[in-house]
Amino acid sequence: MTYLVEFTDRAVHELEILFVEKNAAESHAAARWYNGLEQAVDALASYPIRCPVIPEAPKAKRKLRHLLYGKKPHVYRVVYEVDERRQTVWVLTIRHGARRKINPPISCRRTRPRRNRNFFLCYNSYSCIQAIIRHEVGVPSLKKVPILLLFLLPASLMWLSCGTSSPNKSIESSATYRAFVTNNVSAGTLSAGIYIVDAETNVRVSASISAGNNPGMMVLTPNRAQTLVFSGDGTATSDNLFSIIDNAKQTNASHLTLPGMTESFVVSPDSSTAYVAVPTAPVTGQSPGVVEVVNLSTGAITTSISCPPVNTATVVCDWSQVSQGFNPPYSNLAIGNTGTRLIALSAPSSSVADTLAVITPSSIGTPNPVVTFVPGFDHPVAAFFSSDDSIAYVLNCGAECGGTQASIQQLNLTTNTLGAYLPVCTPLPDQQCAGSVALVNGSTMYVAGTPYSTGGVPSQPCTGETTAAQSCGLLSVVDLSTMSVINSGVVITDGYHSRISLASNGQLFIGASTCTEISTATETRGCLSIYNTLSTAVGTNPSGGVLIPPQNGDVTGIQPIAGVQSSSGRTVAYVIQGASLYIYDTTTDALLYNSSNPNDSGRIINLVGDFVDVITPDF
Repeated sequence: MTYLVEFTDRAVHELEILFVEKNAAESHAAARWYNGLEQAVDALASYPIRCPVIPEAPKAKRKLRHLLYGKKPHVYRVVYEVDERRQTVWVLTIRHGARRKINPPISCRRTRPRRNRNFFLCYNSYSCIQAIIRHEVGVPSLKKVPILLLFLLPASLMWLSCGTSSPNKSIESSATYRAFVTNNVSAGTLSAGIYIVDAETNVRVSASISAGNNPGMMVLTPNRAQTLVFSGDGTATSDNLFSIIDNAKQTNASHLTLPGMTESFVVSPDSSTAYVAVPTAPVTGQSPGVVEVVNLSTGAITTSISCPPVNTATVVCDWSQVSQGFNPPYSNLAIGNTGTRLIALSAPSSSVADTLAVITPSSIGTPNPVVTFVPGFDHPVAAFFSSDDSIAYVLNCGAECGGTQASIQQLNLTTNTLGAYLPVCTPLPDQQCAGSVALVNGSTMYVAGTPYSTGGVPSQPCTGETTAAQSCGLLSVVDLSTMSVINSGVVITDGYHSRISLASNGQLFIGASTCTEISTATETRGCLSIYNTLSTAVGTNPSGGVLIPPQNGDVTGIQPIAGVQSSSGRTVAYVIQGASLYIYDTTTDALLYNSSNPNDSGRIINLVGDFVDVITPDF
């Protein structure tokens, strides 16, 4: 039997990056390597089950396989899924073997490559130098992917406007309202770093700011003077670089190396201190996990919070609730509005996923600092504070994270005791509520997640939607003032939801990863959901309705651009999806027409890379 070999948009994007990174257009050796990869993938059309199942498959709950190509240390993994019903091999991702394991469940996007997708390598006002990699719809293998290179200038001028910057060199920018975008891959003359976009005109400006080998997640300080960036890929060679960017000078003011990966860091309200969760940080004589305390003026770690502490003279724990040698791997952090309380939440898969730690920042460095453990939760993933920091509203992820019930649990921060409890939906006999991410607007909390059955599989039907998807996610709306559910029946895309933001015109953007994506003659479906909170329709999205745009890829960043005070005003949101930046018009919930790039709506012409996050430092 011969199978059809199809590529997801993610795989196509990774091939584009590889083509440039390997310099396959100029080097005969690189071209041979690239052609060999092409032939290896092409061979999956015959007996694709010969390749082994990947180690991540049990957690992904799919029989995913990988083809290994190349020689150590330059081995690449071609991860794919065999669809016996359609007799199709879906190539999901092509990644270097040294990169960290895929965080399951892996995205199994079933989309055909777009026709005539333009991959811009560089652009300036005098020329348009580009590599157009055309992927024809229905192409069964890489062998039939023609590559057309257009070079309009001599090589010495080719990369004009594609330069990079050193960590301590100021970058000039005329943009008044900027967006910072992290690119975590270096390819050819393109370098990893923070790219700068004029958020008024949707045009890339200046060079990039150096921020490590794989910059990704960013956090803006409350005074907007600095941007904190983490770079790391989870491998043995990960740089684990934590950078402090001076927003005015657009420079890497200082940086330090963390003892492991982080996915959560917060800043004190006075912008003086950062708290960084490092759940894999080694601690002598006990299990891993610390919270690093960073002085943002000096760029140095002042102490490490662990329990038992790294240094008993620096910080201690409430020993009435914790035994010697017990050290939860903190993975998520939340800080109060006044900065008087810091809450650390353990990794969902840890043995203490029902417990969180309440830290009093002002006590750190005193003779009697305190970290108090509070049990009684169900895989908590986030916490939100009342204005006076007396109450925390803790989001329990529940079944989606390996627990029982997604819910909101009040925590009295004066007594560290539990208060009111509210499931975020009405549970069904074989389906629990869902809540992996939340946003609070006033007294209203929006909670998104994918409901799981008691058997541990997604169980939310796509009620009210005409879709080929077999499961969907759920959005719930909660009134925190009365601890009641206003609406729990809003169907959204499935997957693991980790991004949520309320943009202008009442449009709630919800981003997921590893969702079910569809591309057929009658339906195109991606990982982004837009919920209309207004009482009137927005474009084709009715009041209280959900629009799922057709763009593909995991959503890793969302940033509203509503604060730009231009003469015409802006009702725009930037979304990082599938490692690309898209611009949405919040008055239509569609991709924005960009006059600077009229042939490709919703895209910025001078912005190429593998993007992860986006923030706006000026508004």
